[in-house]
Amino acid sequence: MADRYFSPADVEALIPRLTAVMERVLGARREAMTVEQRMKAEQQRITMAGGAAFDRDTWVADQERRERLVERMRAGLDAITRLGGVTKDLEQGLVDFPHVREGREVNLCWKFGEKAIRYWHGLDEGYAGRKPL
Repeated sequence: MADRYFSPADVEALIPRLTAVMERVLGARREAMTVEQRMKAEQQRITMAGGAAFDRDTWVADQERRERLVERMRAGLDAITRLGGVTKDLEQGLVDFPHVREGREVNLCWKFGEKAIRYWHGLDEGYAGRKPL
């Protein structure tokens, strides 16, 4: 059982904040993935070169940047949790909110970019099982 149940209007009132937070999270995620890819490419280059020297300052800066971005993502996800949502998929920007529909606990489903709550799904279903309200 959830601590709180949301109506579609409750979640819709949160959409501006959800959108702002999710924009920051998704931006940090994209940037962290770019840094991670750069670091992996550098690791492969070093391996292929038989352990050649590398630019330690750049490597350390990338590590620190990645850590800051991951922390920014965590802070955003924590903010969504404090709003009452449960982040389900960062790639799509999915957040669920507990709701009672016809006496049954279900989730209202919000996807980044949506301006209203139009879908729900059962607790054992995911995004693919979304149904119109």
